[in-house]
Amino acid sequence: MHCLLGRCLLGRCLLIALSLFISGLVHAQTLTLDPSQLQLASVHALIMDLNTNEVLYERNPDAIVPIASVTKMMTAMVVLDDVKNAPLDEWITVDISQTKEMAKVFSHVRIGSQLQRRDMLLLALMASENRAAATLAHHYSGGYPAFIKAMNAKAAALGMSNSRFVEPTGLSPENVSTPRDLARLIQASARDPLIAELSTTPKKDMVFRAPRHLRAFYNTNPLVRNDHWSIDASKTGYINQAGRCLVLQAEIQNRHVAIVLLDSFGKRSHIGDAGRVRRWLETGKSGSVHPSALEYVQRRQEILLAGKGTS
Repeated sequence: MHCLLGRCLLGRCLLIALSLFISGLVHAQTLTLDPSQLQLASVHALIMDLNTNEVLYERNPDAIVPIASVTKMMTAMVVLDDVKNAPLDEWITVDISQTKEMAKVFSHVRIGSQLQRRDMLLLALMASENRAAATLAHHYSGGYPAFIKAMNAKAAALGMSNSRFVEPTGLSPENVSTPRDLARLIQASARDPLIAELSTTPKKDMVFRAPRHLRAFYNTNPLVRNDHWSIDASKTGYINQAGRCLVLQAEIQNRHVAIVLLDSFGKRSHIGDAGRVRRWLETGKSGSVHPSALEYVQRRQEILLAGKGTS
């Protein structure tokens, strides 16, 4: 009797769980997304459903703007295109001599110390270490100028027609792209298993040599440490001219989405915007943005429109 009762209760629980799962799927498929219900602190943005290639939201999607350390995604792709000539297990020496943008820029990576190329790539993607990115370009098999040329050739191959790169770190505001182009870049990055792995690694203790020393490094995107997020690949960025930037590919509501957020207001506003995008995709409403952030977006929009009027 107790066994029969237990089986009945188990069956009911399974039916309830199945019902809730189906209900969630139906809700995700029938939810009407109104772009006016998504508030963002980012001046430029694009949200794309990668299952259907539908653009769910856009704000200045074709504005050509500085992209800061999002650049390092392209740096990684060029490095991985060169692995036959420059193996990932090769030890390379930190060198920034040809990257003029590195002058007086602080880093936890010591000049002259050594890491394997794979770990240097991890530092560039995970911790956004500028010296690591510069070093990868300095040790390109064709030389530093050829590396920059390869970055632009790769962008063209990906269809990033409004993107341009002049150095590998993102410190230069002359590294520019658009939200639409960066949606292409994050998809290509997520398709590469190593870039996907390294860009979403939460933390790594690095052992350098010459001299030997150990230092812990952390991902600049705290969302990779959040169990509620399923992120395929991501990169943050910041310089004054670019504002706070975040590009990522993630699974939300049973669909993969590309999220591009550029020039947001406030130190953690790009992370807050990602949360608002997720809430909007899940519920149809994003929640509010601080008035000061909205004022910043409005000012930047006015500058953008004024620039178009004088061109």
